Amino acid sequence: MSLSPRLRTGLNKRPTSVRTPLTMAYLIPPEQLGSLLNGHPPYRSDQLRQWLYEHPVLEAADMTNLPGEVRADLSETLWPFVVDVEQTGDAGRTRKWLFRCDKDASIEAVLMGYPKRVTLCLSSQAGCAMGCTFCATGQFGFDRQLDPGEIVAQVAYAQAHLRRYPLPDSPDRLSNIVFMGMGEPLANYANVREALRRMIEVMHIGARHITVSTVGITPGIRKLADEPWQVGLALSLHAADDELRETLVPINRRYPIRDLVDACAYYFEKKGRRVSIEWTMMEGTNDTPEQAAKLATIARELRAHVNVINLNPTPLSVERPSDTLTVEDFIADLRSYGVAATFRETRGQDIDAACGQLRVLRSRGGGTGLSQ
Repeated sequence: MSLSPRLRTGLNKRPTSVRTPLTMAYLIPPEQLGSLLNGHPPYRSDQLRQWLYEHPVLEAADMTNLPGEVRADLSETLWPFVVDVEQTGDAGRTRKWLFRCDKDASIEAVLMGYPKRVTLCLSSQAGCAMGCTFCATGQFGFDRQLDPGEIVAQVAYAQAHLRRYPLPDSPDRLSNIVFMGMGEPLANYANVREALRRMIEVMHIGARHITVSTVGITPGIRKLADEPWQVGLALSLHAADDELRETLVPINRRYPIRDLVDACAYYFEKKGRRVSIEWTMMEGTNDTPEQAAKLATIARELRAHVNVINLNPTPLSVERPSDTLTVEDFIADLRSYGVAATFRETRGQDIDAACGQLRVLRSRGGGTGLSQ
């Protein structure tokens, strides 16, 4: 017995036509995988679920306890995207993929290896409608929401790839997942929520190892606070007063800083987990002592940790990264106000690893520095 005929995609092959929705294995809820296995015993769906979510593999041929005809048909329907480009940088410690989901949507994911952990930065939307001036994804515009399976498949693909091709001097398993790739997660709330459920309850990834980042969708922050999982929340703030923030993050006109602070305080109250504040340093824009003082006031109120990262320049942005001395002084100012602040290393500059950069360069016909 075999599966219904499906669209052939292959790992690094271009699809010959647009896929039919809900035909790829990861696009079917894990509880409904039996619909792919008509005529097979019920335990086969449990075996398939384990391969997809607990022990993911790059190729269906490696699902050794499934019948040969099932593996053959799954080889055509395993991943809901194809790998358009793969790049490696930072002496092999950073790996980035440009995935093409269909003819109209491409997304990015970045795997970053450290001595004691491996972090996956994944996408929640194809494109983004937030319009942040310094973000390549925002400059490119919004295509569509990602399905829960397309989000989860990024995790599964990264885990499978990591097991076969470990990053140097790093663990061979994912340690952390951050929703800091393309898109605003809380603007795709229902699908992100379902993706979180599958990661936590089906893939058995600890909720405390998952962080959802937002530019400040306050209703979404409050809804996430009411969910049962102890996921982390990161607020991409980047400016500490409404006047400046509205020029960098236009959604601030709808959800001003006071509303964000109140929503984050509610999150802390419900979860007992402090919120982290993300701050991208931009020369002459938000790297001043005045901004540090205002940021410190917000961070102290929230008891938040501040992650400072220098801007990874994008092709269409006029903003430039701050110099090293300015970054050091900014962090020193925060600490002088009693705020916990950490400089986060900028990774993947040699492979356009900032959110949306690779997609922009590909769309403009630029080189990719491809390293397979």
